[in-house]
Amino acid sequence: MGIFNWFSGKAVDDFAKLLVQDLAKRYPSSMESGNERKISPKGISNILEAIYQKAIEFKIEKKLGVYRTAKLSNTFRWELKELGYSENFIEVATEGLVVYLTRKAGAVAANDAENK
Repeated sequence: MGIFNWFSGKAVDDFAKLLVQDLAKRYPSSMESGNERKISPKGISNILEAIYQKAIEFKIEKKLGVYRTAKLSNTFRWELKELGYSENFIEVATEGLVVYLTRKAGAVAANDAENK
């Protein structure tokens, strides 16, 4: 793997887009505007946590550093915006992703190191 492949973010971008597609299937942006049935805040939280868990697994598997973790969250944000989610939802969802990727992934990695 060359140095330029290491900096390539295409796989990270593609994964972020898959996360947003998964979210959009389970909680379309039209649900936010009230055009469709509503999901409870707990339901939305459960959907987001499932998305975040996939992101944590990806980060650990691909050994994402700070740069690619930031790229993942930025692409996630822009994809949500493109699909028409509200600014408030985008902020909450992206902030949650960043928190999970920094705190939870670090805790999982530390736990894995202890178990080896």
